[in-house]
Amino acid sequence: MAWFRRKQNPQAPTPNEQRTVKTEGLFAKCDGCGQSLFIKELEDNLHVCPKCNHHNRISAVDRLHLIFDDEAWVEWDANLASNDPLNFFDKKSYAERLQAMQESTGLLDALITGEGQVGGYPTIICSIELAFVGGSIGSVVGEKISRAIERALDKRAALLIFSASGGMRMQEGVMSLMQMAKISAGLARLDEQGLPFISVLTDPTTGGVTASFAMLGDLNIAEPGAQIGFAGPRVIEQTIRQKLPEGFQRSEFLLEHGMLDAVVERKDLKKFIISALDFMLKKP
Repeated sequence: MAWFRRKQNPQAPTPNEQRTVKTEGLFAKCDGCGQSLFIKELEDNLHVCPKCNHHNRISAVDRLHLIFDDEAWVEWDANLASNDPLNFFDKKSYAERLQAMQESTGLLDALITGEGQVGGYPTIICSIELAFVGGSIGSVVGEKISRAIERALDKRAALLIFSASGGMRMQEGVMSLMQMAKISAGLARLDEQGLPFISVLTDPTTGGVTASFAMLGDLNIAEPGAQIGFAGPRVIEQTIRQKLPEGFQRSEFLLEHGMLDAVVERKDLKKFIISALDFMLKKP
């Protein structure tokens, strides 16, 4: 028997699995250049990549925080929720899909309506949530936008709509398509009363949204690099059997061809909108 006994080393090496640096939740990959960025750095830069200036997608709530004075607003019509009028079923039922979206986003449908002030002007903002069934426009979203228009008329307020959508919601059929005319008719009334409607197109704005209210603003502005169009580029190429130009359906291309009034970086967006409201609402 040995005359000594080895004591356990109090500074024993850390097991390999514990040596791994905990990075989960600290980094995010830019959708533009693929660079790994500190999430905090990305958030401080309004989710715009400091390397390539790619404007990463943000939530509907973040857009309201970005624009309203003091990030303060009153939400309207938050209790409206879609049902399943057609008993639609693809890979799963529409009712199940709605429930899953409501649980994952915390919203009852794909739009938030907020009322507050922008640059001191009374303003109503509708912000579409892309994460909710692709930001598609069903009967509830159409009703919420229509109510926002009515509220803007009653309160003599400006209207802003942030679009981020794949188009109309196929699960609601013709009731979804009706919202295009319904919203457009409301915007015509807003125009008759001399109240401004500013449309902000973000990535992506496609389908029936582009074919209706997104392009009906007194001022149509977009974020850099946003995809904006009706049909997708692959569908167009297969239809016309031609290769599309570089950057086709991106906001810069649309600005160059007269379909937009401005392309504005996210950090400058609020200042730009306030300047527009100064021009449209200030009395001489």
